[in-house]
Amino acid sequence: MTSSTTTSGSPGSGTDAATTQVYKIYIKASAEAIWTALTDRNWTARWGFGGYVDMDLRPGGHYEVRASKEFRAGALARGNDLPEIIIEGEVLEVDAPHRLVHSFHMLMDPGTAGEAFTTVTYEIVERPGGMCSLTMVHELAGAPQLALIVGGAYEEYGAGGGHAWTLSDLKSLLETGSRMSD
Repeated sequence: MTSSTTTSGSPGSGTDAATTQVYKIYIKASAEAIWTALTDRNWTARWGFGGYVDMDLRPGGHYEVRASKEFRAGALARGNDLPEIIIEGEVLEVDAPHRLVHSFHMLMDPGTAGEAFTTVTYEIVERPGGMCSLTMVHELAGAPQLALIVGGAYEEYGAGGGHAWTLSDLKSLLETGSRMSD
């Protein structure tokens, strides 16, 4: 997986936060299979942190994520009682099965809930040999705490490895039928 970030703030000031995070991964799966794994609630809870995505796949449509029982139990064990909807947003662009853009607002704690809405873009490009590249761009201006979380900064504290981990888990599931943790 390749990843890059663009930062703002001054080094050492405590205000460094990736304002744009880019992740690119190659998956031996069809564009349709990847699209389904990203957009179908029966698939979305099977990889990453276990969220059920409800999405109206049209510009202006809603985007919501609800935690699975396992995700909710893990958060509660760490002292975080999650709200019913943990992420909300709006679908901005849809070109199935190649491009999806939606806004993203994490509601899992007061810190991230108080930050700005951000934007996530998925680009799926078919490659030779039954493979696709999946590029995820998360524009995080106005959401420094979220940038740290999705960048994997809190992995050692039980908050997971961010987007790099979730995309790796998606790749594992699509290529082998099993999650990384199975």
